[in-house]
Amino acid sequence: MVTTLMTYAGAGEADGLVTRTGGIPLAPAGTGWPTCSTCEGPMQFLAQVVLEQQGRTMAIFMCQNDPGMCDEWSPTGGGNRALLFPATGLEPIPLPALGEDDEEDVLQLGAVHIAAFEASPAADYASAYTEWGGREGNDPAHVLGQFGGQPAWLQGDETPACPGCGQLMGLVAQLEEGPDYATAMNFGGCGSAYAFACTPCDQAVFLWQC
Repeated sequence: MVTTLMTYAGAGEADGLVTRTGGIPLAPAGTGWPTCSTCEGPMQFLAQVVLEQQGRTMAIFMCQNDPGMCDEWSPTGGGNRALLFPATGLEPIPLPALGEDDEEDVLQLGAVHIAAFEASPAADYASAYTEWGGREGNDPAHVLGQFGGQPAWLQGDETPACPGCGQLMGLVAQLEEGPDYATAMNFGGCGSAYAFACTPCDQAVFLWQC
């Protein structure tokens, strides 16, 4: 079994059609910015994952308007969103209008981190992470996560069932918080996140554990 690591490959364009964290999400024209089901505020855009073989992209959002209060870790609580789109004909989603008292940077991570894909012969993500981070010149903090494979759960197995067909969904990506504390995603300060999809049903689910 091969584990595909996603590693930090430097800064990139905010609207690039690449796998990245941060920047601006790409979507079909007319797509609105997702809002939280609890507080009804606009969510923070976390990551875009390109699924070339499926001809799809995934955009991942999470509420950070009042961290910890909107069940943003839950796959069903309404505090996050993972959306699947066709990989062609995409354009940046316009940023939502914010009130004068809102902090405009709450919706963005502040930096774009491009992901490179590196195949590891390690049988699981934890082993691949440790092996890559232990190489001379590598920084373990530059592991952004894994692409596909089997989730390395920090708590119990929470593999979701597709809300469309009921089948267990496949892991698209496991994400770490990021290499830079100032622009890190908030998964409890020490957590990992998991994005799943059922491409036949065009359904996606996101959750995190710590």
